[in-house]
Amino acid sequence: MQCRVKAGESIKETTEALVLVGCEDERALPAVHRAVDKALGGHLRDVRSSGEFTGTPRQSVVMHTRGALPAKRVLLMGLGKKRDVTLDGIRQAMGEAAKRVRQLGARAFAAPLPGADVVRAPAADVAQAMVEGAMLGNYRFTSYRSGGDKSPTVRAMTLLAERATRMSGLHAAVRRGEVSAGATAFARDLCNHPANVMTPSRVAREARAIAKDFKLKLTVLDRKDQEKRRMGGLLGVSRGSQEMPQFIILEYAGGRKSQRPVALVGKTVTFDSGGISLKPSENMEQMKADMTGGAEVLAAVRAAAQLRLPVNVVGILPATENMPGGRATKPGDILTMLNGATVEVQNTDAEGRLILADGLAYAARLKPACIVDVATLTGACIVALGQFAIGMMGNDGALKAAFTNAGEQAGERVWEMPLWEEYFEQLKSDVADMRNIGGRGAGMITAGMFLSRFVGECPWVHLDIASTDWSASERPCIAKGPTAAGTRLLVQFLINRAERPR
Repeated sequence: MQCRVKAGESIKETTEALVLVGCEDERALPAVHRAVDKALGGHLRDVRSSGEFTGTPRQSVVMHTRGALPAKRVLLMGLGKKRDVTLDGIRQAMGEAAKRVRQLGARAFAAPLPGADVVRAPAADVAQAMVEGAMLGNYRFTSYRSGGDKSPTVRAMTLLAERATRMSGLHAAVRRGEVSAGATAFARDLCNHPANVMTPSRVAREARAIAKDFKLKLTVLDRKDQEKRRMGGLLGVSRGSQEMPQFIILEYAGGRKSQRPVALVGKTVTFDSGGISLKPSENMEQMKADMTGGAEVLAAVRAAAQLRLPVNVVGILPATENMPGGRATKPGDILTMLNGATVEVQNTDAEGRLILADGLAYAARLKPACIVDVATLTGACIVALGQFAIGMMGNDGALKAAFTNAGEQAGERVWEMPLWEEYFEQLKSDVADMRNIGGRGAGMITAGMFLSRFVGECPWVHLDIASTDWSASERPCIAKGPTAAGTRLLVQFLINRAERPR
């Protein structure tokens, strides 16, 4: 979808659909609605007064203009109560609007920027949220449909700034929205491909394509390289698979040479059978998305390059399958990680933390400004937080606060869990430095505690996206299946950091 912003009036815009947002407790029509209502002979006011449109969240009503306006249709979208309207409420409404416009068979639509009488937020932030919502709501994955996708697709969106005085700021905001939503779509695409297509080698090819397109530095360590460096976690997890493990390092240098990079580490298990500790067969097909963390890291580095952010970013992806086999790691085996720590593997289905351990240890050696890992790590996260919050842990208050703020901006919120030293008691092993599981209690926290042993003194945040990475149903800004939730969180964090470089 192509998005743009221009100075213009709703009553003069030629479009297939004009999208207007409204609240349920408005005593008078918003300023941007009045001219449209007048042109339609009071039809907007009639629809509201009759109760056909009440303005409840994501409610929609379509009105045909019959030539009274250059726009063929007016689509009213509800935002809920005015006091509750947020940027994410705007984002969700535009996601629903894009779906509704597509259902109407329209290929383009326009939407005026809501004024301060609707949402109290800077116009640029509103514009970014509207673009993100529309693009996310319009997302579909159809690569494997025979005969191609013949259903209508929304191809263009125009934002109308009727009182714009700073068009350059709005243009920049639209660009941020396009890149941020595009990053999510890119990560969703990677995770939607089946595991027989999206292998570790294919992930490396995707990284190579990004490096070529944006002239980034790429290093891919194969199995021999990993053996030389003694990456026991990645090597141990990959032993049961016929697919060769890849350790991918993608570097974007947008900041000063002296600026220490942000290191992003993503769990990239292209299919997780559980290994010898085999998972139940029900819903195992969803394990093609166990690489979501790595996909999001690739997408975030790509977005930083697209936006030319003045930051240095290193993306690290330990990529493998986790499969059973005659050579597979067995419960009771002991692995030696990149940093020299020994781990007793008591459950081969707790593999994500093993490959991340090598990724984090590698990142720590780069002496970065901070390390962020993102992973579909624990089922315990789903139990604790459901599907609307990303689990967060870390060792640095300022870094955690930065992610809390970015999550509120992006509509991908995080919730902090404790990382107290007492939890490490559950990880103690009789035969090694630690074991890879900590028992039933506090599973999300003990996983984070395990990872904390591999970052040294570097500021670090761990994001467990297992709760948000897959949706069983379609929502306004989320398609059914892989969601790539967390991508825009990473992108917004990098945008914010670029505005306040360290």
